[in-house]
Amino acid sequence: MSAAARAPGAGVRYEADERTPTLLAATMGLQYATLCVAGIVLTPAIIVRAAGGSDEYLAWAVFAAIFVSGVATILQAVRLWRIGAGYILLMGTSGAFIAVSIAALSAGGPMLLAKLVIVSSLFQFLLSARLLLLRRLFTTTVTGTVIMLISVSVMPIMFNQLTLVPDDAPRAAGPITFVVAIVVMAGFGLRARGIGRLWAPVAGVVAGSIVAAFLGLYDFEQVAAAAWIGAPAGGWPGFDLSFGPAFWALLPGFVIVTLIGAVETIGDAVGIQRVSWRTPRAPDYRAVQGAVAADGLGNLLSGLAGTVPNTTYSSSISVTELTGVASRRVGMWIGIIFLGLAFLPKALSLVLAIPGPVVGAYGLVLIAILFVLGARIAGHGGIDYRKALVIGVSFWIGVGFENDLIFADQLGGWAASILGNGMTAGGLTAICLTAFLESTRPRRRRLETEVSSAAAARIGGFLRVQAARAKWGEEAAERLFSAGEEALLSLVGGDEIAKRAAKRRLLLLARVDRQSAELEFVAAPGGRNIEDRMVLMTPEAPAPIENELSLRLLRHFASSVQHQQYHDTDVLTVAVSSDSREPSGHVEPAGI
Repeated sequence: MSAAARAPGAGVRYEADERTPTLLAATMGLQYATLCVAGIVLTPAIIVRAAGGSDEYLAWAVFAAIFVSGVATILQAVRLWRIGAGYILLMGTSGAFIAVSIAALSAGGPMLLAKLVIVSSLFQFLLSARLLLLRRLFTTTVTGTVIMLISVSVMPIMFNQLTLVPDDAPRAAGPITFVVAIVVMAGFGLRARGIGRLWAPVAGVVAGSIVAAFLGLYDFEQVAAAAWIGAPAGGWPGFDLSFGPAFWALLPGFVIVTLIGAVETIGDAVGIQRVSWRTPRAPDYRAVQGAVAADGLGNLLSGLAGTVPNTTYSSSISVTELTGVASRRVGMWIGIIFLGLAFLPKALSLVLAIPGPVVGAYGLVLIAILFVLGARIAGHGGIDYRKALVIGVSFWIGVGFENDLIFADQLGGWAASILGNGMTAGGLTAICLTAFLESTRPRRRRLETEVSSAAAARIGGFLRVQAARAKWGEEAAERLFSAGEEALLSLVGGDEIAKRAAKRRLLLLARVDRQSAELEFVAAPGGRNIEDRMVLMTPEAPAPIENELSLRLLRHFASSVQHQQYHDTDVLTVAVSSDSREPSGHVEPAGI
């Protein structure tokens, strides 16, 4: 059975916490590294070349990027304190930063880029620590719209790469090389199966480079001049604490892209958990917070090193699912191989010498896929009128500002610097519209109590009042009360946990309208994930599940149950429908 046909976890050979043989782990690490090293090297090459940077800085930026990617990948695997997911999450340079990084290098050089990356990385640490509070603002609608606009900003840069050919090259050399690279990438992507599909970009780059060599476009002199072993002697831009107008004008764009990249990391961290265990588990948001923190640390190191930011690569999930090897030892080997490659200039020069038309073909495919990915993310869960309005208005406002079609003559100075970037303008629009929608929804009612069975009566009275305000019928109100009571008892757990739970405070947030109710039970951490315990409630279960009766009743009364566990907080979200015909008992994976 193919990986695509089986359920997540069904083909796992080595779980995340299992030790793989060293040879297997090293071989798998080499496979991951080979698959992604071209993207890690080509992204800073595109940025530095488009901004007119020097060859000395380009060599340094590539060296620093792959070195930092190695360190960050190891941190994701080993998970030091609250930094790292504890899973295979390969880190590499981020294509989402291409447009803003080129703008920074053009406006103030590598030092300005370094300062912007360092300051914006601090927001990832903030998001990691306050992931719970920001989850309603950076929704999939906002994230997807911004990713689509990133593609709009970057695509002209990719088209410009197609014209970067030597003056003495044959006139048809550029088009021929571009067509070969595109055809091979598309052929592999459309017809290959399984892991072969992941090699499509690499195959296209290799094929295009071979044709380019025959046509005189490949720079063999650059490869021959590179040393076999070593590190760039110069190129580090340094760092200072001066923050001029260019810094403040570009900072909003960097912060937005950084936070959007962090949301993508959240999705990758949830996805890798789904394919790393034989028995399905609810996402552990403590691991998600660790992944975002490691991403932030990687960006902080990138800024200190004076290179472009990095992010998690979603291919980690695909390869893990296809191979069934999820051991975190593989992640450590990926990082070790990256660290080794950083000190092999000859190997890196092979990638840097790839001619412009091939780089343009690679970037075009990459950005085109990024656009479609953004559209899929924006439409996650279906598109209603409100979501369509947010996506459509934000996207076209971003396109208008990107192409100087909206108030180009009226805007000047600081406003023009910020809104001149379509991703920033459209992203801010999407965030503002989402914040407006959230603020105008029915207000959440609050109740503060303790996590103990004694609080059931108080919660029941509170929920009956909310049901009466929403004009629910007696049967629906009783179902809402019962769901709230069983959710509380599920949080209390067994006797040992109950003694500890008596000291835990509970905040209940209830939003009830005519059709449905959403209850959020917010408390300090305690006990095992409730979604996991519900999944284990089968007739074939080897042992009784703790507090099984409450869990079964909760599944009966609720239309959905989500349990998100953070470092300092547990959030149990229970949805209840006012319609008794609504199917109950659906346990969905929680997401941001």
